[in-house]
Amino acid sequence: MPQPTLITPGDPAGIGPEIALKALAHNPDLRSHTVMMGDEAHLQSLAESLDLSVRFSNWELGASLASDSITLLPLSWPAKVVSGQPDVANADTIIAAIAQAVSLAQKGTVSGIVTCPIAKSVLYDVGFAFPGHTEYLGSLSQTGHEPIMMLANTELRVVPATIHIALQEVPNRLDKTALTSLICRVSEALQRDFGISKPHIAICGLNPHAGEQGRMGQEEETVIAPAITDAQDQIGDTATISGPHAADSLFHKEKRQHFDCVIGMYHDQVLIPLKTIDFHGGVNITLGLDFVRTSPDHGTAFDIAGQGIANETSLVQAIKVARDLGERRHHHG
Repeated sequence: MPQPTLITPGDPAGIGPEIALKALAHNPDLRSHTVMMGDEAHLQSLAESLDLSVRFSNWELGASLASDSITLLPLSWPAKVVSGQPDVANADTIIAAIAQAVSLAQKGTVSGIVTCPIAKSVLYDVGFAFPGHTEYLGSLSQTGHEPIMMLANTELRVVPATIHIALQEVPNRLDKTALTSLICRVSEALQRDFGISKPHIAICGLNPHAGEQGRMGQEEETVIAPAITDAQDQIGDTATISGPHAADSLFHKEKRQHFDCVIGMYHDQVLIPLKTIDFHGGVNITLGLDFVRTSPDHGTAFDIAGQGIANETSLVQAIKVARDLGERRHHHG
């Protein structure tokens, strides 16, 4: 029987516990293969405030999960959790929960982890030395590779070649060798984790009209096209790499039918179309780790935490995707 998927709590003052409770309370099929990390007293109180009728049972490693209760891997918060008010006293426990989840995934005790959002500013106060969640997970992985951020919904998968940097820095960060490596690693992940035997990856240009033969910028000719050629040479006939494509005409419905993933040159180039197509159904998937990790495609939303209005759709999708990826990795060996 496949091992369960494990949900980390993220910052308990954010919407993570709320959307996790909603996801499991409203989806009995998820309860039979999902374990939630959390403090039972806090979660029981939160469930009552949300008018959710749930009961909890503690997880016994190796035991089947009951579909009539939410299975907990218990933890205790040092400071009382108040929705919308993050407390630095809980920061070390937030970090420890992530590390524990990763360890269980690396041992094969769980098939993958789904991480609820953290607030990095809270963690920095206790010496958290990483720009974000994904970089911390990368440091715990044994692959030796930089993690890759993929965002996906049922219509589209995208990978930004550069992520959280200023737009004016993007041209200088684009590098032929790094882009070639990224394309090859995404191709491998599409085959291993998504079961796509011969993926088609579309590569965006950086400039309008993909540079229009150098008249609107040189990056397509000096960096992007050579990287596509090198990647195709390395991959051979196991995948098709096309581009550089003009990004403005790449994401409409008819065009999307022809490729399995888009690699864009910067964050908004690929996240705007993805979130426009399905804002609530987007899932963050981290490629290149030695364990499966997904997360909802949003933050802690302290401003609405505990009010019963947070939408759990992205977390539900993240749990389902993690389950699928874990099963494929298990069968792939």
